Amino acid sequence: MSDTDLDTTARTILTDNDQGGYTIPTKGLYPYQWNWDSVFVALGFATFDQDRAWRELEMLFEGQWRDGMVPHILFRKDDPSYFPGPSVWGTDGGPIPSSGHSQPPVAATVVRDLVDADATGQSLDRAAALLPGLMAWHRWYLSYRDPKDQGVLAVIHPWESGRDNLPDWDDALRAVEVKDIEPYERKDTSHVDPAMRPHKEDYDRYLSIMAACRGVDWDPAEVARSCPFFVVDPGVTFVFLRANRDLLHLAEKLGKTEEASEIRGWIAKMEAGAKILWHDELKAHVALDQRSGKQTDGISSASFLAPYAGLTDGETLGALQAHFDRIAGKVRYLMPSYDPEHKSYEPLRYWRGPVWAMINYMIARGFAEAGDKARAERLRADTAALVRESGFAEYFSPETAEGAGGGSFSWTAAIWLTWASPSHVEQAA
Repeated sequence: MSDTDLDTTARTILTDNDQGGYTIPTKGLYPYQWNWDSVFVALGFATFDQDRAWRELEMLFEGQWRDGMVPHILFRKDDPSYFPGPSVWGTDGGPIPSSGHSQPPVAATVVRDLVDADATGQSLDRAAALLPGLMAWHRWYLSYRDPKDQGVLAVIHPWESGRDNLPDWDDALRAVEVKDIEPYERKDTSHVDPAMRPHKEDYDRYLSIMAACRGVDWDPAEVARSCPFFVVDPGVTFVFLRANRDLLHLAEKLGKTEEASEIRGWIAKMEAGAKILWHDELKAHVALDQRSGKQTDGISSASFLAPYAGLTDGETLGALQAHFDRIAGKVRYLMPSYDPEHKSYEPLRYWRGPVWAMINYMIARGFAEAGDKARAERLRADTAALVRESGFAEYFSPETAEGAGGGSFSWTAAIWLTWASPSHVEQAA
């Protein structure tokens, strides 16, 4: 298809996956509303329907828990095609049945993007309505995913990271005792080649973590204290730091001086805390298992989100540029989700190697803001080439461009419309 045809197809995917104000990632494989999927989808809708973009975000926050958390899945209906569904999670934290943990908090950044793109100023009222929910969610993260007040955020489950079976989770996951799970039948492997999905032994431990959290009624403080999996994630940490900067901009624009002061404190703490994740030998930020105290030994695509978070000191930026160029020499398309020189790299198994369009978008945004336009454009061009080659797949092989996972995928379509499409580049120019 031509790029113009791809623009049309991308818009059609979003409207076809629209469930009446919220968007599913793709039919069959993911039949519910996912947190950060919806936020990226809002960017796509904003290219042709601003009101619909805002509605996506507003419907996401309809499921916010009483303690401030915005869950990673909202089960607006019970669809037997997906496992684990609401009965397995066993939560009661908010007005809509949901999963028991969150996902990378991209929302504040996209709210700012929508406001900044609206020359009329009419979006400010909708941003003002979302600000209390955003503040409550960010406070929740700091309270229950940084209980040691270190300025870094942990995840209680690989799914909370949004990068489900990343090699960074392997050691911590192996330490999880498999127990308290009933016999189950996975649904994902009936939709997608099992060779592209997490192994059964991983899934057993995913469900065991859920059982442990369900055993304490998903109480966030007790979960942080006793959950068998508690790993500091550079991905969530960097997304959160960036989101705080954008939330500060919104608070100042809305004249919320107390909120702005509070957010400035968060930013200062996070900037200092990020140093905890720096691996001196690898020269990159990596994950840290809070239960064992061990750093992971590989560079993931999340390591390249440091500039997106505003961490652009010479050492960090120079090291990432060197890693970028090294990895570019190993694969045809950037950015693989894990270092292709690492022993755990797999080019087509979910988060163990494939390229994801929305990660490329965030990495490129960080490089561009740091003044590195060339590497940012390389990521945009590679993303566009992957879509031209294999359509709007969930993810892609960095070696062959083969599309994998779900098809007609909403956030891939959204990223095409908002960033990767040459039509967008021409409009931006």
